[in-house]
Amino acid sequence: MKPTLLIMAAGMGSRFGGLKQITPIGPENATLLDYSIYDAIKAGFGKVVFIIRHDIEVEFRKAIGQKWEKKIEVGYVFQELHMVPGGFIVPPVRQKPWGTGHAIWVARELVREPFAVINADDYYGRNSYEVLLNGLQNLKESKKTDYFMVGFQLKNTLSENGTVSRGICDVGLDGYLLKVIERLKIAKDGDKAKCLDDGTEITFLTGLETASMNMWGFTPEIFNQLENLFEKFLSEKGQEEKSEFLIPRVVDQLLFEKKSTVKVLSTRDPWFGITYPEDKAVVCESIGKLIQGGFYPENLWA
Repeated sequence: MKPTLLIMAAGMGSRFGGLKQITPIGPENATLLDYSIYDAIKAGFGKVVFIIRHDIEVEFRKAIGQKWEKKIEVGYVFQELHMVPGGFIVPPVRQKPWGTGHAIWVARELVREPFAVINADDYYGRNSYEVLLNGLQNLKESKKTDYFMVGFQLKNTLSENGTVSRGICDVGLDGYLLKVIERLKIAKDGDKAKCLDDGTEITFLTGLETASMNMWGFTPEIFNQLENLFEKFLSEKGQEEKSEFLIPRVVDQLLFEKKSTVKVLSTRDPWFGITYPEDKAVVCESIGKLIQGGFYPENLWA
């Protein structure tokens, strides 16, 4: 069975000011997500599952889903605030769902095979899908908690237009992930970077660090692990208005408890993405160059 591509597309786009997931950036109203799906199909993925919200379903299906249903098997799951393990009561002050770990957890009933996870508003490049697919396809049956992450150099993942969130990774000499720290406010600092997480103390970074861009490879075993850690998270932080259950923190906890391993995969391709409205022009230019170079057709669905 071919691996599945699970796409986290339920984000609200608060910094962007709209639905980044369906913002056209190429010919024929192609979105950044369309190029990701095109690359995944070319790499050999067998199914695409979108994680969305009910309130954007109609618009999303029209803009994205319907264009791909003749090319690959397509499924949908919904990430909503009330979707939590039994026995937990969502506090009335809470407005947003619980983060990327929660997003993956809600797909547990639909995904039964090894799968990749990506953000809807990031461009990862075809080679990234190829190396991740190869890892997933060659996993031994006995290695159900052996996972993968495609790593990118931090300085190449920053925005000129504001701070970004990144998982900063400590990678061993054997290529396995040792630790991942979620940094929520990273800004460019010349050729380097600086982190302003607590708003007062600055942490300076070289820019050469390996960054997680939420391009992961998992087996279905991750769903049981997610549920256990999600229940613990809710018991400790579930009453907080803005607490988030993030996949980098989940992975870091699994590594700390020695319950999983994560092989960090290298890719030849660059990353680019949309965080702020001003990022769109750079992304459009980058996609345009790839089309001019013959890497993508003018019409992805022709």
